[in-house]
Amino acid sequence: MSSRCHEVLGLGLVLALAAWAASAQTQPLRVCADPDNLPYSKRDGSGFENRIARLMADELRRPLQTRWLPLRRGFVRKTLGSRECEVLIGVPRDDERVSATRPYYRSSYVLLTRADRADPLRGWDDPRLAAQRIGVQLVGDDLAATPAGHALALRGATQHVVGFPVFGDGPAAARIVSSLARGELDAALVWGPQAGYFAARSPVPVHLRAMDAPPELPLPFEFDISMGVRRGPDDRALREALDTAIERRRADIDAILADFAVPRSDTGASR
Repeated sequence: MSSRCHEVLGLGLVLALAAWAASAQTQPLRVCADPDNLPYSKRDGSGFENRIARLMADELRRPLQTRWLPLRRGFVRKTLGSRECEVLIGVPRDDERVSATRPYYRSSYVLLTRADRADPLRGWDDPRLAAQRIGVQLVGDDLAATPAGHALALRGATQHVVGFPVFGDGPAAARIVSSLARGELDAALVWGPQAGYFAARSPVPVHLRAMDAPPELPLPFEFDISMGVRRGPDDRALREALDTAIERRRADIDAILADFAVPRSDTGASR
């Protein structure tokens, strides 16, 4: 192909993106979120993903429109798949159901203990691990379905593990931190953003410690978090616009995550 053809194709892409941007500014940025899922989202806009969604809409110069749907099985299919919305603010970067933007933070599971505990667990090789009452988030009835539960099972530490179903009365992480504060648990393994948020609001000081995955764990223990749009050529321009917006508003995003005490493995930020 001649250089002239490349120039024409390149100009065509630029014009197409410009046309998309011009028309998009008259349309709302439609984001789907759970109406009661702190620290991520809440109907009153108090979650950190709500705030980041507003930031993205402002950067794209589009009004924000949030469609509310509980985070349950089939969430991606019922939101992006049904065209109920066009963006999900927090998805793992390698989620094959979406076309992911560049990540805007990385976090991992963390170990929670009361700050007044004289000798907390020291890691996966601590000989006391199997005898500790450890709280974990539970999906369904299978303890090993989550990275934290699977890691404990591999280390033979399931006898005293307490599972907190993610679909229950309030966020599982909130119930775990409350149980830890009351002395009903010795420790907990919780996904970082939820751990940081609820630990910061605990009536009893709680210590967070980043945990590397045990080497034999076949599941990822930390994740790059991105925004997700539909897979397909029609949404490529939106994904690229979000990529640019994330980069331009990086400092603002970092400040929001810090406000919510999100432990981060990409910056070393933790509570």
